[in-house]
Amino acid sequence: MNTMGPHNTLLGARGLTDARDWLMGADETLAELQARCGGRVPGPLAIPELLALVQQARELGLRIARAFTAFDGEALVSGFARIDPSAEAAAGGCEVLVENWQRSLQPAPEGRAFADRLDAIDRATAEVSARLDARQQVQVLSALAPDAAGLQAAAMARPGQVWSDLVELADVSHHQPLHWRLLDGAACRFAGSSRHWRVRLIPLGPDSQSPTGFELLLIADEPLAVGAADETAGSEAEATPTRLIGSALAPVLRQPVARIIANAETIRTRLAGPLREEYSEYAGTIASAGQHLAAMLDDLADLEVVETPGFSTVRERVDLADAAGRAAGILGVRAQNRDIALMVTGTRGAAVANAEFRRVLQILINLIGNAIAYSPAGSTVTVAVEGANTGKVSVSVADEGPGIMPEQAERIFDKFERLGRDKDGGSGLGLYISRRLAEAMEGSLTVETPAGGGALFRLELPAA
Repeated sequence: MNTMGPHNTLLGARGLTDARDWLMGADETLAELQARCGGRVPGPLAIPELLALVQQARELGLRIARAFTAFDGEALVSGFARIDPSAEAAAGGCEVLVENWQRSLQPAPEGRAFADRLDAIDRATAEVSARLDARQQVQVLSALAPDAAGLQAAAMARPGQVWSDLVELADVSHHQPLHWRLLDGAACRFAGSSRHWRVRLIPLGPDSQSPTGFELLLIADEPLAVGAADETAGSEAEATPTRLIGSALAPVLRQPVARIIANAETIRTRLAGPLREEYSEYAGTIASAGQHLAAMLDDLADLEVVETPGFSTVRERVDLADAAGRAAGILGVRAQNRDIALMVTGTRGAAVANAEFRRVLQILINLIGNAIAYSPAGSTVTVAVEGANTGKVSVSVADEGPGIMPEQAERIFDKFERLGRDKDGGSGLGLYISRRLAEAMEGSLTVETPAGGGALFRLELPAA
């Protein structure tokens, strides 16, 4: 590897990518940065800042010349990148030339922040998302795309399977277990979809070398054809003609909303070029509004599901302690960012409900998410699982927030009721939908204010 000192400047470094955005060849300096970012040559381009420029140049078919910075784990790397998709690179690829390459051992606070912004763009455009444990086993998987419904059903039919068993990975000859960096950026396909998908694996936890879990994103290479989305929506609408958002509009609206978010994030992070600070802030506002609209679409689709005449849930054995642990794991990073401790109590196997696992998890994620949102920094959210009592099992979520007044206890479950909370970005549908789901499983969802303050929500379900 190159042994550049801590404060060195090179004339330039050159590399070639292919149509998959793999770095097929590189000068020693560029190859070293690729390795420090977790990649290899040949292999998927692992330098996020260069990858974004290469993808943009390849998709637009235009040359791009732009200053770039990256963090290699020890030092800040900067230079002027020229990306040329018309050069004699691998078929469909680009020539990457970095001029005035500089490496300096100075703090790079923007390194992680920049990567986080790229993650936000991928989250906005992902049509399939999942949470994995440290062994890359699926905890929960959600698909927004109609052609990924079969993938979601297969994942939830057998919780705990390794995610890569559900898809067909391209150009990956080895079998699991594989280091997550070798799978991040890989191409894949799965049954039910004719599109090609890109894999994003985002490590969770304070140490990316030993992550406590992963966020899995599948990003399609192209939007789903409108005709295909309409056909899926139309067949559902025929069965339930009173439905509108969930069956007809949501699949069509989600993709343009996702593109709005992604484009706004691209502008905000200045991936498209230099930008004045106030315009970057405007783009951030647009992205936030788009995310709010996307969440509203999800809530409205769920609303129509639970209000459909004859709506029912499947019945299976659901270990409430396992479901509570999964929900807490999914929201662990959000709690950590707000300096809130998540505590789950209960023994696995001691409280098994006759319910639908996916719906129980949905309710718990809503309850725990609300508790995190309305709890003060430094407090604790407690999720407690209780065993059978007169044929019922239950799980409660208690926070140390402002609590619920007695006269608000029933109103809080009303449709669109937000009790004056106008700035949290919610729709006022989460608790209404959660109670309807609980009742569909022949259970109940209630709230009370404990003597010590805060709010306590209890989900009670029939024991298996």
